Amino acid sequence: MKLDEKNIVKKESITVDFFIKNVKDRFKLTLFTDESGFNRKIFDQNLHRPGLALAGFVELFSYTRVQIFGNTENKYLHQLDKSARIETLRRIFQFSIPCIILTDGNVPFPEMIELANEFHIPLLGSTFSTTKLSYLVSDFLDDQFAPRISVHGSFVDVYGVGILFVGKSGIGKSEVALDLVERGHRLVADDVIIVTKKGENILMGAGTELVKHFMEVRGIGIIDVKSMFGVRAIRFQKRLEIIVELEIWDDNSYYTRTGLDEAYFNLLDIEVPYIKLPILPGKNITVISEVISLNYLLKHYGYDSAKVLQKRLEDRLSNLNMEDKRFVDYFEHDFE
Repeated sequence: MKLDEKNIVKKESITVDFFIKNVKDRFKLTLFTDESGFNRKIFDQNLHRPGLALAGFVELFSYTRVQIFGNTENKYLHQLDKSARIETLRRIFQFSIPCIILTDGNVPFPEMIELANEFHIPLLGSTFSTTKLSYLVSDFLDDQFAPRISVHGSFVDVYGVGILFVGKSGIGKSEVALDLVERGHRLVADDVIIVTKKGENILMGAGTELVKHFMEVRGIGIIDVKSMFGVRAIRFQKRLEIIVELEIWDDNSYYTRTGLDEAYFNLLDIEVPYIKLPILPGKNITVISEVISLNYLLKHYGYDSAKVLQKRLEDRLSNLNMEDKRFVDYFEHDFE
């Protein structure tokens, strides 16, 4: 399996305008200033609480991040008189802050709104607690700045396991996905899969906004899986857990026989279990895909069939003098 590294994309920044449009209703944000600072850029998915900066220590002020004013920051500003408050706010507003969000339903001082407009810094407020809002905003920004790559294939949720089918064009990836959907599994995306790195060891796969759950079946054309099979037959995103590469049987290629030699594919610096599956006439790839998923679940819960059989063989070979036993204990008077 080969992937083009040119397809790997990582955003360097997003505008405050993009941020507000996407989260304003979701996070119940209220805008207290005008829109003059909407062209400012957010370069970092991390957030910052400017407690030390408000107190006067600005040498390590992470001003490029979204600033969160919680109860602590607001109480500090409350205990200052108006002139001291204006001086304090001016000290940090001189930096290129992307935007400021007040949490817990706190309302900004009139002078804070006036200074924010003067320095063109969008000032927002939310009724959410600091902890909740910080989690939601961090999750959104983490998704925006996460590295992602586009992969050609079909992505299906099989028994709760995300399987990405890859292979040469025309090998039958879409047909396998369609057969799995017909058997009750769920299509995540077909043709172009956007894989995003979430956290240290999680890859999430989804389709493009344009194609979504449309699928090309050669000889038929374009079909809409959601309209044809219903909403239960689709998912909008799923964790990627297994990569299955389909290929025509090649006598010179190696295919595992026992499953003891596990293979992995490095995708966005994460090792993903990888299976090379040969295709032969009469071979039911759909059923095999279901077995791949169930076997993965068994391993996840601590049962590895290949290792269990290997252990039995080792135990038998270590005691060759043991009394030989019949392999099958038939029921009495049950002759076949």
